[in-house]
Amino acid sequence: MVTLQLTRVSARYGRQVIVQDITTPRFEGGQIVALLGPNAAGKSTLFRRILGLLKGDGEVAIAGTRSERPVAYMPQDTGATAVLTVYESVLLARMQGRNLRVQNDDLAQVERALTELNITALSDRDIGDLSGGQRQLVSAAQALVQEPDILMLDEPTSALDLNRQVNLLGVLRRLADERHMLILVALHDLGHALRYTDAAMVLENGRLITCGPTEEVITPALLREVYRVTGRIESCSRGQPQLIIEGAV
Repeated sequence: MVTLQLTRVSARYGRQVIVQDITTPRFEGGQIVALLGPNAAGKSTLFRRILGLLKGDGEVAIAGTRSERPVAYMPQDTGATAVLTVYESVLLARMQGRNLRVQNDDLAQVERALTELNITALSDRDIGDLSGGQRQLVSAAQALVQEPDILMLDEPTSALDLNRQVNLLGVLRRLADERHMLILVALHDLGHALRYTDAAMVLENGRLITCGPTEEVITPALLREVYRVTGRIESCSRGQPQLIIEGAV
């Protein structure tokens, strides 16, 4: 089973340190880990450090991978300028780094990703003609179709309506459970984090504030001290935690 653990990880742009001294427990396949924190907390920077796109101190330890490309990444910026259809762009993501001879299984995986995200109807549309939310779903399909061991998504629901948010997060929950993927997802919606994720990391000003099971991390104290709001967590009728925001501090 795939695992990921960070030990005293820092990241920098040039000489400026953006993220520093991040140490986590060992995350395992089958988990969804929420990366939380205010704007400019360092979430995107930490993703790029894990991917090896940024330099820094510390160790990013990944073990137990089985895929040809063990890590797939969906960036926050999903802008696209290539003149490709949705289907072509997802297939190209599938074939990247492989022999370009397309197999039936490659086509099947593209169809599966489009179907799971309910965007099959967009298959023949040009990427440049899509709305921001539609491009975001296509970017998610490009990551899913790679069948990685570790999937990292940077604010994948930011441009989606509520129905699409719930569908995407439900797909991620199922992939973690059925394929034993380890999924790291940056979120602003703490309610979604409580419902869909197993563990959470909270960053503020480039430092790790807390890390652990999601229900233990998202507390009234965290809401007040990090997000500057007051609120509480209650259990709904089905036993799932529900976040109630009362007001700004």
